[in-house]
Amino acid sequence: MTEDPTPEQFIDVVRPAIRQAAAIGRALEGRVPNQPKAGEATDVKAALTLADTAAQEAILVPLLERWPGIGVTPEEDTPSVAGFADRTSVRVVVDPIDGTLRSYLEALGPYGCMVGLAVDEVYEAALVALPREGLFFDGVRGGQARRSRPGGEARDWRAEASGSRVLISYDMPEPVVERLRAAGWEVAYGCGGAISVAPLIPGVRAGLRLAKPGQAISIRGRIGNVIARAAGALVADASGEPFPEALETPHRELLIATDAADLAILREAIALA
Repeated sequence: MTEDPTPEQFIDVVRPAIRQAAAIGRALEGRVPNQPKAGEATDVKAALTLADTAAQEAILVPLLERWPGIGVTPEEDTPSVAGFADRTSVRVVVDPIDGTLRSYLEALGPYGCMVGLAVDEVYEAALVALPREGLFFDGVRGGQARRSRPGGEARDWRAEASGSRVLISYDMPEPVVERLRAAGWEVAYGCGGAISVAPLIPGVRAGLRLAKPGQAISIRGRIGNVIARAAGALVADASGEPFPEALETPHRELLIATDAADLAILREAIALA
């Protein structure tokens, strides 16, 4: 039995795999139809394309070859899933195409490819790719965040309040949107993965997510938090307290900012929800 991956080993193995997944998603943009999954409560959760399954396999195959003894929490049911151990203490969480319906198929904002390594229900390493923007991010809990572009080397990266854009989740209540605009910010929509690394994206200064009533930010929606924290961003809940690192702690709001002033604006806005 192979040893469990260290966060750094995990990043090294998954970095080329997530690039391949991003390339698959990009190549199939506008070419694949929606083939909804049965039994899902909403069109957003039901959305599924060939890009989702192919991208997930691109990520899982090298992981299965290297660490078959770890667990996996996949978004889709693809062939490699059955090869992993039935284990939750060390597991990989995958969202091959984050934002399939609105961000990928409808092109209303950035979509993402996301992978996280969770140990004892806390993410220790994460990777988020934004294929349409040509951006790749990775980070280790308590370590450094890095950013790269296609064909380029990964380099250390820090969050910064550049530009005036704020990425928010779809269906954000209008009073929240109006408050953000009143602050002089340009509002744009995107998938959860893009929002979680918002201050690392050129021209974007903050991110704001709100889960639907009765729901919480999913474990996949928390993958990018590791990267944002490693880059020095503030990752908070609606009260301004640090967003919990434990995967199953329910929270409906997720705020990402680079400084206390921007975080205060996000808090004022989300209070109107």
